[in-house]
Amino acid sequence: MIKRIPVSALKVGMYISDLNNDWIPHNTQRRRGVIKRDETIEKIRKMGVQFVYIDVQKGIDSQDSETAAEVDARNDAALQKAGEQTPGVAPKVSLSEEMIIAMGVHSQAQELVSSFMSSAKMGAPVDVAPIHKLADELQNSVSRNANALGCLGRIREKDNYLLEHSVNLSVLMTLFGQYRQLPADVMHQTVVGALLHDLGKILTPDDVLHKPGRLSPEEFEVMKLHARHSRDILSATEGIGELTVITAAQHHERIDGSGYPEGLKGEEISVYGRMVAITDVYDAITADRVYHKGMTPTQGLKKLLEWSGSHLDAALVKQFIRCIGLYPVGSLVLLDSGRLGVVVEINEEDQRLPVVRVMYHTKFRMPITVTTIDLSKSGNQDRILRSVDPDDYQIDVRKFLS
Repeated sequence: MIKRIPVSALKVGMYISDLNNDWIPHNTQRRRGVIKRDETIEKIRKMGVQFVYIDVQKGIDSQDSETAAEVDARNDAALQKAGEQTPGVAPKVSLSEEMIIAMGVHSQAQELVSSFMSSAKMGAPVDVAPIHKLADELQNSVSRNANALGCLGRIREKDNYLLEHSVNLSVLMTLFGQYRQLPADVMHQTVVGALLHDLGKILTPDDVLHKPGRLSPEEFEVMKLHARHSRDILSATEGIGELTVITAAQHHERIDGSGYPEGLKGEEISVYGRMVAITDVYDAITADRVYHKGMTPTQGLKKLLEWSGSHLDAALVKQFIRCIGLYPVGSLVLLDSGRLGVVVEINEEDQRLPVVRVMYHTKFRMPITVTTIDLSKSGNQDRILRSVDPDDYQIDVRKFLS
């Protein structure tokens, strides 16, 4: 049985099944195994981890614990409550119409960010005007129909993570900013900051940046420097606003002070830093990486709630959930008819009734004709029972998003 315990209850002889520290970026540390030394417990404590999961069938138990099922049930209840309010801006155009435009913007965004980083790495003069124009195009696409770029954000390749993550982060920050009704200039600067938040990685040695295995403590310290590098490069770049610098510099800061580069706490972190920290963690933990199997969108939202208050701003996490929906675009859901469907559009009136693309029947265990269904339409009796893991049914959701 898997249980969650506070780090203060950890003892030698316990078997850790999950360090529960995916909020730590570039987390490649070993996550499973028996604790054999007190020094290991101290290292875990120094990470800022507050709760870990143990397997009591493989190691000793703890009285100060609750089952993983109980934790998940509580997180699910919190997720449902956080999603009670309606999501953000209603689409102005159809998904099919915006998808054509969004595909061009998404492709252009990756190319432009790559070009910008390459120029900066070579020390060549950089022109920020195209980045500003791109930020406007991303915001305009999200304003017309956020589901289009949302779909494209789920069609990703783990070998292209750096660029796709930067683009996805800018899309999520646009959604978040629109939901919070940020002033146009403020939102523009934060979106540019999201696009360029990892710019400092041009100064990270390739053997560290692209290492497929576990980073050593020394390598992790080198990796952490990229946030400071991003801040310094952007501060010295003409045409970059102050809020852009702040957004990029603070995307790894954490409420409890366990983040970097400055170890800021609580209100010491700007609201934009706290926003981008949430979007950065969410996109990172739901992405497949060389060393990391991504969570489902719903699992990712539950983890944001679990880490709220300690590592992430609790009030902002709830707002983020409301703006991307209980079942974010790309979620695979089980309907009460037994069919599986991929969410392709959220419902701005009722988050429980998105548009889904069904393709598989669990009762017959076989693929079915792909059909797009709006669960909010009258006469449609199907309802979502729960979100499911695509791996359980060997379904590649990317095939049904474009």
